Amino acid sequence: MYKKILVPTDGSKFSEKSEEHALFLAEAVGAEVIGLSVVDIKFFNDLPAEDTIYEINQILKEESKKNLDRFKDIKREKSSNIKIRTIMIEGFPADTILEVAKKEDVDLIVIGSSGRTGLQKFLMGSVADKVVKTAKCNVLVVH
Repeated sequence: MYKKILVPTDGSKFSEKSEEHALFLAEAVGAEVIGLSVVDIKFFNDLPAEDTIYEINQILKEESKKNLDRFKDIKREKSSNIKIRTIMIEGFPADTILEVAKKEDVDLIVIGSSGRTGLQKFLMGSVADKVVKTAKCNVLVVH
């Protein structure tokens, strides 16, 4: 059965749905939930100035913290019996999700079928698709 469930979150509506599913499963089987927010660094290479990179990085970190705090709030509303930890890390989303899943020895990754939309989705590619194809554990994709 599942002992650790990893839930990547980016604040999108699909991400929020995956969080709900992960919390439901965790409560049903008594698993620990790890909420993960990846501060995407891939755009930093093209930026001209160090101060611009720093400012954007700070904004992305603040947004990631808000997403993780919101996730903890959802957990509090659902049940106090679920053990939850959160991780915020800089990296490339799909690669970082897979690295954290391996490092934390998770049994299940619950991920939204789509993340952010529009240009961000086009540039990012399909994070969920890469995770599904590469993960060494089970992956539940929530649509």
